Amino acid sequence: MTASSDRVVIFDTTLRDGEQCPGATMTFEEKLEVAALLDRMGVDIIEAGFPIASNGDFEAVAEIARRTENATVAGLARAIPGDIARAGEAVRHARRGRIHTFVSTSPIHLAHQMRKTEDQVIEIIQATVAQARNLVEDVEWSAMDATRTSIDYLCRAVETAIKAGATTINLPDTVGYATPEEYGDMFRQVRERVPGADKVIFSTHCHNDLGLAVANSLAGLAGGARQIECTINGIGERAGNAALEEIVMALRTRGDVLPYETGVESTLLTRASRLVSAATSFPVQYNKAIVGKNAFSHESGIHQDGMLKHNETYEIMTPASVGLTKTSLVMGKHSGRAAFKDKLKALGYELGENALQDAFQRFKDLADRKKHVYDEDIEAIVDNQIASAHDRIKVLSLTVIAGTMGPQSATLTLDIDGVHTTVQSSGNGPVDAIFNAIRRVVPHEARLALYQVHAVTEGTDAQAEVSVRLEEGDKTVTAKVADPDTLVASAKAYVAALNKLSAKRGQLNAQAAISA
Repeated sequence: MTASSDRVVIFDTTLRDGEQCPGATMTFEEKLEVAALLDRMGVDIIEAGFPIASNGDFEAVAEIARRTENATVAGLARAIPGDIARAGEAVRHARRGRIHTFVSTSPIHLAHQMRKTEDQVIEIIQATVAQARNLVEDVEWSAMDATRTSIDYLCRAVETAIKAGATTINLPDTVGYATPEEYGDMFRQVRERVPGADKVIFSTHCHNDLGLAVANSLAGLAGGARQIECTINGIGERAGNAALEEIVMALRTRGDVLPYETGVESTLLTRASRLVSAATSFPVQYNKAIVGKNAFSHESGIHQDGMLKHNETYEIMTPASVGLTKTSLVMGKHSGRAAFKDKLKALGYELGENALQDAFQRFKDLADRKKHVYDEDIEAIVDNQIASAHDRIKVLSLTVIAGTMGPQSATLTLDIDGVHTTVQSSGNGPVDAIFNAIRRVVPHEARLALYQVHAVTEGTDAQAEVSVRLEEGDKTVTAKVADPDTLVASAKAYVAALNKLSAKRGQLNAQAAISA
C-alpha cells in the first residue's frame, strides 16, 4: 500500500478496536455485514479483529479475508510469536493481507506493563517485525503509547521496525493524552530524524479521552502522516476513537486548508453509521457530527429563516453528501415487493432473496398496523432481522395484563434451539413481569444495567425502540430492538441481550482454552 502526497489511507478498526468497547460485541454474521459495507464504501484497510483472542475472532478475520474484494484485511497481533503466526494464518487468503503488530514504548508501560528494559523491547521489535514480514509483504508496526514516549527512544524503536521490514509505522495516542500541536510535531521529528522514514507510510491512531481524536488525527496529517486509523461512529475503548465519518467529511469539506483526498464514498456514511449502531446496539447521540439525528436539523427561527432563503447559510455540507435522504411516506400496505426492494436499495441495503422475502413480510405486517411506514421503520425492520438472524433464543408470543388494579402479569413463550417453553410471571409493572418471565425460562445472574425506550418515528403508532444492557461479571452486552408494541420490543431486546451474552461467554471460553 502506497500513498501519494495528497492521498490519505483510511484504516478502519471498527471490528477490532471498536468492538473492544464494553457491550459492543458483534456476532460473526454482523461482522461480515459490516466488513462488506466498509469494502463497498472504499475503506482502504479493514482491521478485522484480533485473531489470537478467540476462535471466533480468528474465524471472523479469516472469512472477511476470503470475502473482501478491494480493501486490505489486517489482523492485529501483540509482539509475541504465537500472535503473529495466528494473524498470518487468518489473513493468508486475503487478496491483500496485513499483519499489524504492536508493542509498548512509553516508560510507564515498560515499567508497569511490559516489565522490560528499552533494549529488551528493541530486540522484541526486531524479531517480531521480521517474523511478520516473512509471512506477509504488508506489515504495520505500532508504538503503543507513543505520545508518552521520549522522542529519542521513539526514533530508535521506529528505525528498528523499518529495518526489520515494517511498511507502515503507527504512532498512536493510545490514552488520548496529546494535543494537536504536540501530535503533529511528533510526526515531524520522527520523519526528520529516522533513516528510511521516507520509504514507509506513517499512521495516526487517536483516542478521544479529551475529545481531541479527530483534531489530533488531522494534525498528524500536517506532520506527514498519510494513514488515519478510525472507527464508524467513533466507537472504541473508553471514550472511543477518531470517527471515520468526521475525518472523511472534514477532508472533503475543508479541502482549502486540508488538501488531502480519501477513497471513501461519503454517501454511504449514514448507512454505515446505522448498521454499526444496530450491530453493536450503541445508539448514536442526536448531536453527533455528520450522522447524528440533529446534524441537519434546524429549530431556531433565525436558522430556519436562513435555510429557507439559502441552505448554505447554516449548512456547510448537504445531507445527500453523507447519504441522508428525506423521510418518505410513500410506502404502505399496498406497496409491492418491487417497490420495497427499490426502497431498500435507496437506503443502502442489499439483501439475498430469502432475507428480502423475510423483510418484505415484516414490512407488510407492520404496514397493517401503521398508517404510514417511514424510512426509519424500514431500517429498523432490516437491522432487527440482521441482528437476530442466528439467535438461539427467540420470542414467539407475549400476553401482558397491566393497569391500575393489578397485579401486572406476563405470559411468555420462548423458542430455545427449537424447543418451545411457556411461563407466566407477575411483577412490579408489566416490564418487570416480562423480565421475570424470561428469567424463569433462561435462569441467569446478569444484572440489568440499562432499560431505555424511545420512538423510531413520530406519532402514537410509532415503533418503540428498546435498548437493554446486561452486565455479568466483567462482561457487558447491549441489545436494541424495535417493534410497534413497546412491551414486545422490551421482551425481544432483553432476549437479544441474553443471546449476545451467551455468544460472549463462548468467545471467552475459547480464549481461555487458547491461553491454557
